Amino acid sequence: MVDADVGDVGDVGDVGPVVRVDDDTPGDEGRPAHPAGPGSRWPKALVAAVLGLLLAATGAVLLHKAHSLRDAPSAHNHALTDADATNRVNGDVSSALAKVFSYTPDGTDATERTAREVLSGKAARQYQQLFAQVRKNVRTQKVTLSTDAVRVGTVSLRGGTAHLLVFLDQSAKRGDRKPVTSAAQLSVTAELHDDVWQIVDIKAR
Repeated sequence: MVDADVGDVGDVGDVGPVVRVDDDTPGDEGRPAHPAGPGSRWPKALVAAVLGLLLAATGAVLLHKAHSLRDAPSAHNHALTDADATNRVNGDVSSALAKVFSYTPDGTDATERTAREVLSGKAARQYQQLFAQVRKNVRTQKVTLSTDAVRVGTVSLRGGTAHLLVFLDQSAKRGDRKPVTSAAQLSVTAELHDDVWQIVDIKAR
């Protein structure tokens, strides 16, 4: 807001009356209250001007809405428009999760090699900490873990970043005991590096 200084307003009496009516002035009885003249056409001109302004305002609103739709987040979410790119992300992430969360007592080295290829950033650091604990027990307890991504959906795909929701089925077997099955739900962020989708963040839901 811009503040403006207003000078002293003079006494109203210095301005004089805007309209002066003298009911006792002779000869006024037959005059029309509002003489006809150019001023009688102002209402029509005013209506035309108002209609013009309304039409212009309506056009501006429609243009703004069209521009907003083009710039809406959904317009840039290729998960809604690019089926091939979405299917590729779903397939790469599903395969990566199934591999890094599956291991055998004699196959932990192969699992770690795969993790270095498909994980990056925060996800890689978290996995290294987790798998260091797994390695201590997997051979002595003869633990085998199998993981399948049974459902995966790309929530958003913008440029080289994808956010996915993944449902996993896991089966863990210890020695000769019966397998124990469980389910997991993950929120996954993946990034495209050198034309390869790598998982950079994993959160359990």
